[in-house]
Formats: sequence, structure tokens, C-alpha cells
Amino acid sequence: MGDTGDAPVPSPQQARAQASAITSGRAAPEPEISPTSRLRTLFDRPRLSPGQRRIAQYLIDHLTEAAFLSITDLADRVGVSQPSVTRFASAVGFSGYPALRERLQAIALGGRGTFAAEESRGNELQAAVDAEIENLENLRRDFADADRVIDVGRKLAASAPLTVLGLRISVSLAEYFAYAARRIHPDVRLVTRGGTVAYDALLQSREAGGTWVLAFSMPRHAHETLGAVRVARGAGLKVALITDLALGPVVDEADVTFATGTGSRLVFDSYAAPGVMCAALLQAMTDADPERTQARLEEYEQVADQHQFFLRD
Repeated sequence: MGDTGDAPVPSPQQARAQASAITSGRAAPEPEISPTSRLRTLFDRPRLSPGQRRIAQYLIDHLTEAAFLSITDLADRVGVSQPSVTRFASAVGFSGYPALRERLQAIALGGRGTFAAEESRGNELQAAVDAEIENLENLRRDFADADRVIDVGRKLAASAPLTVLGLRISVSLAEYFAYAARRIHPDVRLVTRGGTVAYDALLQSREAGGTWVLAFSMPRHAHETLGAVRVARGAGLKVALITDLALGPVVDEADVTFATGTGSRLVFDSYAAPGVMCAALLQAMTDADPERTQARLEEYEQVADQHQFFLRD
């Protein structure tokens, strides 16, 4: 075999492009994946702390028993605190330990429920949809306690101006949110350029009386986003963050974080769960000031009719 030491190493996105190539028809049946392999894939997160890696290794080594342990018992077995177990569950994409334990039990019992979609997938596109369904199921569990969404929605509604920040790949989500928010909020400022341009906009927003920024940070997470969030915090603005991570440097800088999974089965990510998260916050903003909302929506509809913004279906 020749020396391949100088062969270029593909980037993660290049590797995904190769792995997610679409094939026609139904995929041929795949060999059964062992529980250990499934767990290693589940826990394959580059930012796990040493303590979190200990939890992951314990679950891999003792799946049959560990899948049915309470959070207290698992923490005692691994030698970590209960909050550490909760943070680990969030770090690997779950709303909390109960959701993680449900997944572990399905793997341990060889279940074929929602979380075992990869075993029954028809083709690559269907597998991508299955992954997004799982993200939405996790978000649904998070919404079981809606108080945090309601509270942040009220604060965003009260911030005048309200700044919405999204750079690079996160621009699309920020634009969607800002477009809708302008229908119900009198002063929404969209920031989609990084560096000093973002800094100027954030500082001006604070000087104008703004109190909150809604920031988006989707993979690949940009240094510019971290810098902008730090500038916002330094200026006295509060930051609500929508991202795919429960841990990380941008999360550390935010005042409130909504961690939502992104679809990563295809070469470019899909954002079903972050999109629903946006809609939920917009609903909370709408509910926070119903009189203002009604007045602004009625005014907008009058203008839209006058200038014929939309086709009549």
C-alpha cells in the first residue's frame, strides 16, 4: 500500500457530503447496529467535559443496568453530582435525564420507537426527516414547562428597541424572526454583519434604550457571534440565545439559552426545531401585549390591502 500521509483530510462537511449522497428507491437493509455502537454515536460530542465523558463511558459499559437507574443512583455510581448528570443529558441533545433514560431503555431493550428511526429508515432523505422528528420530540418535552418561554417572550416584547443577531449560517433564522417580530413590535433591529458593524449596532441599540438581544448561533459556530454577544453583554444588554448546544463559550455568555437540535443527516443542516422555537417566542411576545399586537396587525393588514402586497389565493 502506498504512503497516504500527505493525503488531504476531508472536513466534517465534506465527509457528510459523501455519507449523505441521495440514492434512489429504498436503501438495502443495513446490518444490525450493536447497542455499544449506537451509544458511542449518541455520545459523540467534541465538547464533553472529562466528567461527562465518565458518565458516557459508564453508560456504555453498563447499559443494561444503567438504563433503568434513577438520576440519583446514576450520579452515585459514576461519582458525580445530580446536576452533572442533567448537564450531560443536555450536552448530548436531550431536554433532561428522563428523556435520555427513555432513549437508553429503547436501546437496551432493542426497541423500534421514535428514537430508533435509524433502524427503519427507507433512504437518506427519510432518515433526515426521522432525525428532525426526534429533534421536535425533544423540543416538545422542553415545552412541557412553558414558563421560561413565556417569561423571555415578555422581556423581548418589552425591549425597545429589540435587537436580533444572526451571523453567517444563522442569518436565515434571524431574518425570519425579525420579519415576523416587526409585525407585532415597534422597533426591531436586525444585525447580520459581524465585526465592528455588529458592535456599532449593539451599542446604538443599548443607547436607544434596548434591554435584550435575541441571538442565533447554529453550527458551525462563528467567532464573530461570540465576540458580538460579549459586546452586547459588556454594553449592558441581556442576551437570549437559540443554539444547538447546551454547553460552550457562546452559551456561557448568554443570560438565557434555548438549546434545540439541528438536523445533521445531510450535507447542510436543517432547522425544524429552531424554527418552531422562533415561532414559540414570537407567540409569547404576541401574548405579552395583546392590545399592541392587535393594533399593529390590523394596521399592517390595512396597508397590505391598500398596496396589494399579496396575491389573492
